[in-house]
Amino acid sequence: MKPTPRVLRWLVPAALIVVWLAVGGLFGPYAGKIGEVATNDQSSFLPESAESTKVTEEQQAFQRTETVPAIVVWETAGEGGIGAEQRQRATAVLRELSGAEWAAGRPSPAVPSEDGRALQGVVQLSAGLDDELPGVIDSILETAGQVPGTEVHVAGPAATQADLSEAFAGIDGLLLGVALSVVLLILLLVYRSALLPLAIILGSVFALALATAIVYFLADRDLVRVDGQVQGILFILVIGAATDYGLLLSARFREELALHGDRLQAGRTALRRSLGAILASGSTVALALLVLLLSDLRNNQALGPVGAIGIACAMLSALTFLPAVLVVLGRTAYWPARPKPPQDPDDPGGARGVWGRVAAVVDRSPRRVWAISLASLAVAAAFSPMLTSKGTPLEELFVGETQSVTAQRALNEHFPGGTGNPAVIIADADRLRQVTAAAQETEGVSSAAPVTESGRPGGGEPLVVDGRVSVQATLEAESDSDAARQTVERLRESVHAVDGADALVGGYTAQQLDTLNTARHDRALIIPVVLVIILIIIMGLLRAVVMPVLLVATVALNFLATLGIAALVFEYLLGYSGTDPSIPLYGFVFLVALGVDYNIFLMTRVREETLRHGTRLGVLKGLTTTGGVITSAGVVLAATFAALVVIPLSFLAQIAFIVAFGVLMDTIVVRSLLVPALARDIGPAVWWPSALRHRDGERSGQAGKGREEIGTPDAG
Repeated sequence: MKPTPRVLRWLVPAALIVVWLAVGGLFGPYAGKIGEVATNDQSSFLPESAESTKVTEEQQAFQRTETVPAIVVWETAGEGGIGAEQRQRATAVLRELSGAEWAAGRPSPAVPSEDGRALQGVVQLSAGLDDELPGVIDSILETAGQVPGTEVHVAGPAATQADLSEAFAGIDGLLLGVALSVVLLILLLVYRSALLPLAIILGSVFALALATAIVYFLADRDLVRVDGQVQGILFILVIGAATDYGLLLSARFREELALHGDRLQAGRTALRRSLGAILASGSTVALALLVLLLSDLRNNQALGPVGAIGIACAMLSALTFLPAVLVVLGRTAYWPARPKPPQDPDDPGGARGVWGRVAAVVDRSPRRVWAISLASLAVAAAFSPMLTSKGTPLEELFVGETQSVTAQRALNEHFPGGTGNPAVIIADADRLRQVTAAAQETEGVSSAAPVTESGRPGGGEPLVVDGRVSVQATLEAESDSDAARQTVERLRESVHAVDGADALVGGYTAQQLDTLNTARHDRALIIPVVLVIILIIIMGLLRAVVMPVLLVATVALNFLATLGIAALVFEYLLGYSGTDPSIPLYGFVFLVALGVDYNIFLMTRVREETLRHGTRLGVLKGLTTTGGVITSAGVVLAATFAALVVIPLSFLAQIAFIVAFGVLMDTIVVRSLLVPALARDIGPAVWWPSALRHRDGERSGQAGKGREEIGTPDAG
């Protein structure tokens, strides 16, 4: 066969680079535009079957216009409390605010607190203000500050949404910049090369450009949903995954280039030998994310396809752009370092360096290594039940002090805990009296009154729409507390018991309760499905049963151990009283799927070396040859997720800690010690039922030679 002309062999890499440069140029701006199609309305993420969702839908009929309430709170430190003049001035201010261009609905009077030291009133804001909300809240504070002798705050949904808008404002600039800078710094320190880190970073940026463009297109057509949290996780996931895949491929390319010298041959060999591991690891994460489509929570459903798209783009970039760049650059990619061939390409011992010493310890005392590692993880996992996922109180929603948190604290101090976030009851009009009475008699309810023509509860004839009425029940406990959720449960029992009322209970606290119940259902359904999918993928890759079961079991244990450590850190160091109900599920999907990735990288190399040297030396050589690159990948991914802390939201800070700590523990303990020691101790049976379990006898001569090279006894 006539050999392919050299110019044609270079044409493919050059064309791939040009295509990706075009992708980056055309789609790069979408990373900054994706926020235009994002929504941060958490109530819209509940399933349609949830009782609070049904209330939200029916409640729209009682609103003349779609509005978002802002609760203005005045408090005084004066000895005489709030005076009549201050109350009159506050009412006048509320009328003035209700006439602004961004306001809608009738003004409310200034209502004094029972202790006489505070006033509160509601200003209904037009829906759809979105990014304008922070400026509107500032205007309200400025105008409301005209009441002499008082300190003014703004609470309620409008204030919370304004703080969320400000928190997410830097997500497409600050977060991306911090993540890329951290990754670049780590790569420069680890590889001491000028060009390779830039090539890997550029590949991750191109992958992100393509992913955000696809997500923007789908979200703009309402095919997927995006909020600020999903957007931030997409950025981090793509950068981290593309970098990990790039590190694996570039390490194999350097190894092949040192052995063979020819960059084209090295590129083909590195791509062929890395392809299975990258596809398997990427497919594991993508499919685990897609399983989130089974969730009843729409924000979980949103992350599924969006995250899977990001992983697919990361794989595509790592398998096309980076190999092309490495082939074009050759040895220059590692400048000023130069790839050097090992003294003996078939040396399975690799007794040099840190990973050679780690392999020697695993070889010398495998049973002791896995026993200590397993016991350490089990002790940490014993604390996992301490991680409470009953929701995050408003005071802990943001990292640091915000306007909405300060205002809600003032509101709770002077008014019933549920003021500003009442429970909403929708019922048949002919049972209004019975439903209202049942609500008022419910333990934990401060007051209950039907909504009138004015749009506010009490003070007139009830507003009837299509034979239905709306009743607002103010709770005694703070609306985001366990006590408030228990009150809502009792309230539902009370009003459901009214014959013929067809009563439903919704509102902020009910939404939290429904979210909590739905999250429990999701975990019970999704976690087993993800484990089965990962197990099937690894079985197909390694063509064995025992080893895949070990890998899945160890990463699952690592997940529980991480939750245990997180429970201690969150409660005793960071002072969190709870976490979002989605935290355990997100942590599971990321840690188990990403943790299996590193074990896939390790065990595919171990299997390759086992075919040549037998199980014992295959495990040791696989550990020594992949130890550096996989540890670097783990550090990079941990640092990338840690960048989420720049967004001042406790949910992202908690996810950042869980994933970053869990990935590091998986990299250092599970992949470096526990899995190799178990494989070394179990021996060839670890490949059952694959025929590979019978290959060690054929390799006994090589095994004896390798044993002498490592210089350790065949223990275990």
